[in-house]
Amino acid sequence: SCEREPVQSDGHSTADAAPPAIDNDSSQRDVVCQLNSSASHQQKVNAAGGKPRFMPPPKSIFRLVLKAMDEFSMISDGDRVLVALSGGKDSLSLLHTLHQYQFVAKKKGVCFQLGAVTIDPQTEAYDPSPLKAYLSALGVPYFYEEQGILAKATSLGEECTSICSFCSRMKRGRLYSAMRREGYNVLAMGQHLDDLAESFMMSCFHNGLLRTMKANYTVQNGDLRVIRPLVYVREEMLRHFAEQARLPVITENCPACFEAPKERHRVKRLLAEQEVIFPRLYHSLQTALQPLMAKSACGLESGVAQQAGSRTGLAPQTGTASDEED
Repeated sequence: SCEREPVQSDGHSTADAAPPAIDNDSSQRDVVCQLNSSASHQQKVNAAGGKPRFMPPPKSIFRLVLKAMDEFSMISDGDRVLVALSGGKDSLSLLHTLHQYQFVAKKKGVCFQLGAVTIDPQTEAYDPSPLKAYLSALGVPYFYEEQGILAKATSLGEECTSICSFCSRMKRGRLYSAMRREGYNVLAMGQHLDDLAESFMMSCFHNGLLRTMKANYTVQNGDLRVIRPLVYVREEMLRHFAEQARLPVITENCPACFEAPKERHRVKRLLAEQEVIFPRLYHSLQTALQPLMAKSACGLESGVAQQAGSRTGLAPQTGTASDEED
């Protein structure tokens, strides 16, 4: 119901974190200008070892999220939104931002429920289990899914040509299963503008396709949607927010992915070098990527990639910007 305030697990209302009422779009400026003072207060609480509470994002992030939400119509009244939470800076920032967005959306007559899900691939180098206590303290419905993905990939031997792609597919399948089981219809993912730019470059380099991650699309079965509210936000902004807010970031250190430099890291370095020369590089890339991220259905490029591969004799590369794996 639109009249109910979000309630934490201890039964106390979180209404004190809500921004003032919004009567029209122009008043959004007043909302984002008051977020920083609220965040400063909560930082002191976190630093003092108090109970974890939601942190309002800085106005620099929130404005861009509001822009993406409006342009891509990401969340509708009655949606049940599940955040894919790895424990990294991006997904944690997204969780706190969407909680703040609930109050803004409510004033526009859009009410949605918010939950979170974590896929634990059962590797020694990555342990997201501390998120259980943190999400409980925040009062967020939380689903912790365990699956020995890396062990399964290793057991396949040469049949598994890319552990990263295999892991991505397995995680995505588990996320969709959790959504259907728990009654959620929207999956919110934390990829940002840097991620989209890197995926675009990798797709061009390896697959000869102009594509990147989508901002809001419906999966092939037609029953679920995937949204990326941070598509206009730079990675550095999220890193700064996570540090200032003292979010409990969990480092994901998969031995299969991070022990050696991978293609995405090389592309990241390439773009960083170019940004030094062209300071407005990401502004230009955002404009160029707009039509690609606006596509609302998945699977459109897969057939094109297969046709291109049959003509050239080259198979599409995995691990770039796949519709279902991105």
